[in-house]
Amino acid sequence: MTLLADITLFPDISTGTLLLLGLALLLALGFEFVNGFHDTANAVATVIYTHTLPAVPAVIWSGFFNFIGVLLSAGTVAFSIVNLLPAELVIHVGSAAGFAMVFSLLVSAILWNLGTWFFGLPASSSHTLIGSIIGVGVANAIMGPSHYWADGVNWAKAKDVGLALLISPAIGFCVAALLLIVMKILIRNPKLYTAPDAHHPPPGWIRALLMFTCTGVSFAHGSNDGQKGMGLIMLILVGILPTTFALKNASSVQELDALRLELKNTALYCQQHAAGADLATVDQDPSKIMTSFLSGSHSASPELFAAAGMITGETRSLLGDVESVSEIPKAERGKLRSDLYLLSSTASKLAKNHQLDSTAAENQAKKLASTINGVTNFIPVWVKVSVALALGLGTMVGWKRIVVTVGERIGKSHLTYGQGAAAELVAMLTISMADVLALPVSTTHVLSSGVAGTMAANGSGLQMSTVRNILLAWVLTLPVCVFLGASLFALGLNLIIRLGGS
Repeated sequence: MTLLADITLFPDISTGTLLLLGLALLLALGFEFVNGFHDTANAVATVIYTHTLPAVPAVIWSGFFNFIGVLLSAGTVAFSIVNLLPAELVIHVGSAAGFAMVFSLLVSAILWNLGTWFFGLPASSSHTLIGSIIGVGVANAIMGPSHYWADGVNWAKAKDVGLALLISPAIGFCVAALLLIVMKILIRNPKLYTAPDAHHPPPGWIRALLMFTCTGVSFAHGSNDGQKGMGLIMLILVGILPTTFALKNASSVQELDALRLELKNTALYCQQHAAGADLATVDQDPSKIMTSFLSGSHSASPELFAAAGMITGETRSLLGDVESVSEIPKAERGKLRSDLYLLSSTASKLAKNHQLDSTAAENQAKKLASTINGVTNFIPVWVKVSVALALGLGTMVGWKRIVVTVGERIGKSHLTYGQGAAAELVAMLTISMADVLALPVSTTHVLSSGVAGTMAANGSGLQMSTVRNILLAWVLTLPVCVFLGASLFALGLNLIIRLGGS
C-alpha cells in the first residue's frame, strides 16, 4: 500500500487539503533529514578523529546503519511523542488547528536545528521537538475557552520525557568517565590512551572496537530518533486519511475480541464509579471532560467516569461484532480512533497517577490501554522507508560542522582511541535502553557528554568556551522552541482559517 493508493480512496478530498497534506509530510521528512546531519554527526566524530575510517566512508557507513535502525524500530517511541501533544488537537488533527499544530512544531524544530548546526553546536533534536510541542500546547490553551496556559500540555508525559533528557547527559558524562578509568586498569595498552597517529590507522582490534561502537550508536540513533518523524507522519495521515490509517487493518479477530472484552469491563467499572455525576454537563460533551482531564492535574471525578462510560458505549457500538477492520464503515473509523485514543490515554494516566481505587483496577486500565494500542498503533512500511531514507541521507550531507566540534573543540587534547570507544559505547547502550523504555533521548547530549566525561577522566582538560556554548545552546533550546512553536501556531492557525481551513 502506498500513499498514492490511499489518496485514491478519497475522491472528494480537496486540492487545498492535498497540498496541506503534502507540505506536512515534506516538513516531517525535512525534520528527519536535518536530524540526520545534525545529530548523527556525533556517531562518526570518534571514528573520524581516531583515523579508524576516512570521513566519507564513515558517514556512508553511519547513514546506512541509521537507515537499518529506523526500519527495524518497534514504533513505541513514535507514539510516545504523539502522547505529548494536546489531546483535543490529536483527535481533531485534520482541522485548521491540527494542521497549524503540525506545521508550527515542525518548522520551529527545523529552524532551531539549522541555527545550532550553522554554529557547530551539538544541540538536541529531541529537546527541540519537545519544546516546540510544549509551545503549541501552551498557545492552544491560551487561545481556547479557558485561556489557562497550563491546560495545553500533557505534563505527566512531559515530565517523563524531560527527566529522560535531563538524566541522559549526566549518565553519558559519568559512565563514560568511569568506563575509561576501568579500561585503563584492565587494558594496559598505551596505544589505547595516546593521540592517534595521523598517518596510520589504529591497530586492528582497536579499529574493530571503534567500528562496532560507531555502528551501534548509528543504529540506536536511527531506532530512537527516526521514530519521532514516524509518529508525526502517522498523526498527519490519521487526520487526513482516516479510512486507511485510523485503525490497523491487519488487526486479528483475537485482537478485536480482546478489545470488546476490555471495553465491556471498562463500561462496568465506569458505571460503578459515576454515581453522583452531573449528567447534564457530561451529556453536552463527554470528550471535552476527558481532554480536560488529560491536559491538567485533575482529580478522577464521577463526571470523568461518566464521560468515559459514554465514550466506551459509543466505541462498543461503533465496533459492533465485526471480525475485521474492513467491516467497519469508512465514515466511522475516524470517530472510533478518536474515542479509542481518549480511552487509552485516560486509562494510562489514571493508572500512572494511582487515581483508581485498587491495584486490580490499575492493572485493568493498563490492559485496556495496551489492547487499544494493539489495534490503533501501527506504522506502514512505506512510512518507515521514507523516514529511514531522509535520516540516512541527512547523515551523509551536513555532518562536518558538528563532527569538528565534538572531535576538536570539547577537550584540550586530541581524542584517543579509548576515549572514543568509551563515549560511543555508553551512548549506544543508553539510547538502546531508552528505546526499550519508549523514551526519546538525545544522541547529541549523551555522546557529547560522554566525550567531555572521558576528557575529564583522562586529565586532558576541557575547552571551557566550547563547553559553555554547548551548555548555553542546551539551556536555550527549550524556551526558544516553546516561543517559536507558540508563535508559529498562532500565526499558522489564523492563516489557515483565512485560507478556508475548517
